[in-house]
Amino acid sequence: MQIDKEIDLSGLNCPLPVLRTKKALAELQSGQVLKITATDPATPKDFEAFSRQTGNALLSSEAEGGKFIFVMQRK
Repeated sequence: MQIDKEIDLSGLNCPLPVLRTKKALAELQSGQVLKITATDPATPKDFEAFSRQTGNALLSSEAEGGKFIFVMQRK
């Protein structure tokens, strides 16, 4: 999978990861892919809700050593 942009939101707590992700997705073209790294334990549920509300596809969500890795595709 081709990643078009990556952002590291480690150390940020709700609602900042979602807000920064929204801003990063706005900078991408439709169909481009964003990889997000976060540490806030609330982010998995937050990103699922964000994906449903905005229509941006949450392609993957995984936990890895205290970090959460998400891949989203702009609608």
